[in-house]
Amino acid sequence: MNLDVLVFGAHPDDAELAMGGTIAKLTSANFRIGIIDLSRGELGTRGSAETRQKEAFHAGIILKISQRENLSIPDGDIQKNKENLTKIIMCLRKYRPRIVFAPYKNDRHPDHVATSRLVKEACFFAGLPKIKTFEKEILQSPYRPSKLYYFMQTYTFEPDFIVDITDNFSTKMESIKAYSTQFYDPKSTEPETFISRPEFLDFIESRANFYGFKIGKKYAEPFATEGDVELKVESLF
Repeated sequence: MNLDVLVFGAHPDDAELAMGGTIAKLTSANFRIGIIDLSRGELGTRGSAETRQKEAFHAGIILKISQRENLSIPDGDIQKNKENLTKIIMCLRKYRPRIVFAPYKNDRHPDHVATSRLVKEACFFAGLPKIKTFEKEILQSPYRPSKLYYFMQTYTFEPDFIVDITDNFSTKMESIKAYSTQFYDPKSTEPETFISRPEFLDFIESRANFYGFKIGKKYAEPFATEGDVELKVESLF
């Protein structure tokens, strides 16, 4: 299945937290979106890899994505090596997305930083015919996405563009709350974490509100790019 957009995250819930509104906006416009989680999030303090997998599936239904895969790279050990690079190249050649999203290059979590570097390299090397990869013993054709964009996680950056998600914000929050083991639950007896406090969800809303204000909307999500973005004339008015 060819996809329009492929989103790479280090852990299940990264895509929803960073750009769930943009994903919902795209799927509501009938674009085919896929999410690739590099790890199962097994080092998370709360929940387990099994519960996280079920939550990711539920979140994907809420966002109406077309495909979701987990590469089962060890959580906390997402290394930039040939094996991991090949896994991502195979995903790019399998789904042939026009646009790819990845974590920004600088972040609090080392796995996010490693994922950013891996995806950037894979987007280039996936286009080289002399790098051979096989799916079910069938040689994959080389393929390079047209654009690579970066989403914001813990650390902020000056965005290159901002997407209005006002009409999709409630869907974003619903997809985040699908990860019931990870975020605030007054009934939970598990240890409190950086993201399980009620203030964290307030922070997610406040940041969406902040970037929305910058473009004259209620809610928005920021993105960065290392290339240039075409501004079409019709979008000026």
